[in-house]
Amino acid sequence: MVKHRDRAPCRSFRHGSGSISALVFAAGAVALWSTNALVGKSLLATHPVSQVQFLQFAGAALVFALIRFMNREGAPPVAARAAFAPLAVGFIGLVGTMVLQYIAFASMPVIEANLVAYTWPLMVAAAVIVFENPRRPALLGLAAALGFVGVALVISGGRESSWFQGDLVGYLAAFGSALCMAFYSVMVGRFATSPDRLLLPSSLVGVALTLLWSAHEGVAWPAGVDLALGLYLGAGPMGLGYYFWSRALKLEGSGKVAVVAYLTPIASTLLLTLSGERLTTTAIAGAVLVIGSCIAVGLERSEAQDYV
Repeated sequence: MVKHRDRAPCRSFRHGSGSISALVFAAGAVALWSTNALVGKSLLATHPVSQVQFLQFAGAALVFALIRFMNREGAPPVAARAAFAPLAVGFIGLVGTMVLQYIAFASMPVIEANLVAYTWPLMVAAAVIVFENPRRPALLGLAAALGFVGVALVISGGRESSWFQGDLVGYLAAFGSALCMAFYSVMVGRFATSPDRLLLPSSLVGVALTLLWSAHEGVAWPAGVDLALGLYLGAGPMGLGYYFWSRALKLEGSGKVAVVAYLTPIASTLLLTLSGERLTTTAIAGAVLVIGSCIAVGLERSEAQDYV
């Protein structure tokens, strides 16, 4: 009886420590992700997507390789067949998300592309409703639906002529980016593979693909500040951002951690607004719906996890 009472506080302490660590990792990811659209916007003003993406994947690969080197005494080798699924998840989550996101940034107003791309928490909520057994599915579904209404308002922008004033490819790419990130967030916690093992191969594939893309376009390479900013996008938002987010999900799943991650569109939209980007009144209403729905979804899922 005494032993049981002694062990319970230990389990509670370990769980609390894991939750705190998860929140710290998630907050780190959000801080880095929030700068992604602003820095990406400044580089895309003078450089093509292919170059910016190459620098990103190069910076990310360096970060993942360094982390992998530091953790070289980690998990034992995994059979090729067992490793294929996590590698595919890493490729879709990293390469799919980032390439589509930057195609969207280059094809439509960055502030709109950023809001649409960050609807992935709402897509995760839709997946929870379909595949899991949430405590309040109607409330979760309503929050997600309002978020997608907000997306429609952001896309329309309150313009009198018609919707899709930007390139249609941009809107499709932004949605595709959100789908890839939602898929990654749902799946990454289901594999025992460490984040560095999961993401390093994908970043190297990204380096190779974007190098070929850049070589095909044959434009001059950036130098100085632009080179440093491009590598920052890779080492920061892409490299450490993905690593921190993956660690957070593995420690805490998608409960309280999700609430922190859903703050990303607030911070990134604020930074873009301060840099001179503007939304119409209708688009602002849509942004409020998107951000509010993301937070509501995160709180609902966090409460459901505590209830269990």
